[in-house]
Amino acid sequence: MSAETPAAASGQFARRRLQFRAWRGTRPFWAGLLVMLAGLPIIYFPYAHLQVGHLTLAMSTTAGAGSLIIGVLLVVLGFSLWFQRHIHVFAGVAAILLGLVSIPVSNFGGFVVGFLFALIGGAMAVAWAPGVPPQPEVAAATGTEEGGAPETPFDITAVGTSGPKDLSGTSPFDGANGRHSAG
Repeated sequence: MSAETPAAASGQFARRRLQFRAWRGTRPFWAGLLVMLAGLPIIYFPYAHLQVGHLTLAMSTTAGAGSLIIGVLLVVLGFSLWFQRHIHVFAGVAAILLGLVSIPVSNFGGFVVGFLFALIGGAMAVAWAPGVPPQPEVAAATGTEEGGAPETPFDITAVGTSGPKDLSGTSPFDGANGRHSAG
């Protein structure tokens, strides 16, 4: 392989991997995954029967239904973080609270594993901030595009002129700002 070797066309797997990477980068993916994983031990341990030699240990508690509800809610919150990213603060706080409630309700929060996953995932969800989309590159420093005339900047002092993408007619440039739109 040399520097002149052309790059091979990306296959289906590479294309899907890059699409998944782009999708994952626009939402609190790892927070959602940890919150979902927190629900699994909280659901499992109250209903599990563990074998230690010839001895069967039943981990069931009187709050088995409570453990099931907390675990299912954590899994649903994890999926919500993936597909409804605008509720990341609510879902993060709810995951932290459910993790705290799981300590007395379901075997110390799934033997502390589910509790820790819920706390870390919830904190990551609360702290997540959407990224800023990349800005288009500015033309040369002279203010001209290739083969075109210089751009004229938008004049905000002009009366009755809305911004370039404002279709509502209630921008602060119009002086209306939505206050007099009811008639």
